[in-house]
Amino acid sequence: MEIRNIAIIAHVDHGKTTLTDALMRQTGMAAEGVSMDSNALEQERGITIYSKNTSVFYKDTKINIVDTPGHADFGSEVERVLRSIDSVLLVVDAQEGPMPQTKFVLKKSLELGLKPIVVINKIDKPAARPDAVHELVFELFMDLGANDGQLDFTTVYAIAKRGIAKMKLEDDSKDLAPLLDTILKEVKPASSDELADKPLRAQPFNLGYDNFLGRLAIGRIYEGKIKSGENVFVKKNNGEAKQGKVVKLFTFHGLDKKEVDEASAGDIVMIAGLSDAYIGDTICASPDQELLPSIEIDEPTISLNFLVNNSPFAGREGKFVTTRQIKERLEKELEINVGLRIDFSSSDHYKVYGRGELHIAILLENMRREGYELQVSQPHVIIKEEGGQKLEPFEEATIDIPDEMSGVVIEKMSKRKGTMTEMRPEHGHTRLVFEIPTRGLLGYRGEFTIDTRGEGILCTRVIGFRPHVGEIEKNYLGSMISMATGKALAFSLWNLQERGTLYIGPNTDVYEGMVIGNVSKGNDLTVNPIKGKQLTNIRASGSDEAIRLTPPLELSLERALEIMNDDEYLEITPKSIRLRKQYLTEVERVRAFRKNS
Repeated sequence: MEIRNIAIIAHVDHGKTTLTDALMRQTGMAAEGVSMDSNALEQERGITIYSKNTSVFYKDTKINIVDTPGHADFGSEVERVLRSIDSVLLVVDAQEGPMPQTKFVLKKSLELGLKPIVVINKIDKPAARPDAVHELVFELFMDLGANDGQLDFTTVYAIAKRGIAKMKLEDDSKDLAPLLDTILKEVKPASSDELADKPLRAQPFNLGYDNFLGRLAIGRIYEGKIKSGENVFVKKNNGEAKQGKVVKLFTFHGLDKKEVDEASAGDIVMIAGLSDAYIGDTICASPDQELLPSIEIDEPTISLNFLVNNSPFAGREGKFVTTRQIKERLEKELEINVGLRIDFSSSDHYKVYGRGELHIAILLENMRREGYELQVSQPHVIIKEEGGQKLEPFEEATIDIPDEMSGVVIEKMSKRKGTMTEMRPEHGHTRLVFEIPTRGLLGYRGEFTIDTRGEGILCTRVIGFRPHVGEIEKNYLGSMISMATGKALAFSLWNLQERGTLYIGPNTDVYEGMVIGNVSKGNDLTVNPIKGKQLTNIRASGSDEAIRLTPPLELSLERALEIMNDDEYLEITPKSIRLRKQYLTEVERVRAFRKNS
């Protein structure tokens, strides 16, 4: 059977997973309502976080499909996948056009010599402009240095939600057959007898984990055949080779894993038993064979400390609370999350390096759902030195906002050392493109939502390390700190809400040193949220004023990571997210301030 290997790439929310689901339903590989985004977090947020494999069968051909994440923080997932496939479906929204992640994934694809098939999706949107978007995609190909062959790309128009694809906008179509036929025509076969007769060479591009089978290597067989039960060698990039045994072998059949005895060149397989296998290694029949080209993974951009929770409420809600348990969980995460780096050398904290705030927030959210309790420090960007020069990570920020709001956004971005590289009017809104240090973006997303009244879209992608730009001017908010332990009372909060924004509502348990809100003036304010109303037996007009509380600003993980200050910890438990000062009492804070100043 012939095999074709493709990946679906796009910016977040342009319809990758919807298209993959529709392809599976139409070829009978998945029932109605079954989705590639099986992870609970993915379903809640409506984004793909982990790249996943599936396969569909069409006209006696097996098409292996890899669905990739669209968010820039998970870019390391996309890069590895592109090495193992022969073509990509580049999905672009017919209204929004190419966005930052479109540019990022397309650049990687073109550099690897792949010829993309462009799918302009959501052509049924009221504001869809497929012809204009086609032009914008062509311009993007030109900007990224595509060769003549790549510029001669095939375009398919689609409504993934309804499972329809057409070659021309005026065509009449009822299904995705035009897209499937295009894949068979444009993508070269991955399998051949000539490749299958060579000695085995395969390369993992993803890792999985199973409690019974241990580490699982997901990779493509480039040459030869692999059999269940045979001994193979795992060869590292430094030439070191270790022998291992293939305990079990799986291929993908729709969303299911199908155990097989043998698989040959061109197929994508999952191998159990090779505990030494890592992304980019070469799995081969003998240690003398030549290595496959290594897979580079982009380096992390931010770091923060993970610590054991030592607040007065520690251990109330969590099941796993010790240093050892947190370390074991982080070691397990390293098995599959290759964008992550962790320094275990310190005895009282672990330094975690990640690709962005969302990358770290997803890990923390998964941990708290599993019953872990811990606290983390404020995220900082990674500053490195090369040739005596300080370098810091920079990002390209693409912003879509209503025309009248561009002034305030340009002003804020400029203060944060952002440089505008493009300003383009599009119907009804303005698109601004900035190059800005990651430091400047930390803590800005919440402010951006307020400035644009929720109508703006801010997307970013890391563009590498550049010279350090010096101090960045930010509007620092002071913290409203509780001076007492107990239950917060509505009367007290009613008086405090005039001073700033509260993070808690009445009847919330608080402790001394816990941050219960922010103060717009920039200085920390110690308050008593458990103080009740003075009661007397004398009634007077005006003394029974109605208490009207403004709803508190609920702390989500991303929001808390954004707004926390340098001298604070974020306490994360299965049921609560709390901000607290590192030093809980006023005396300790003053002492620490004097010591540091």
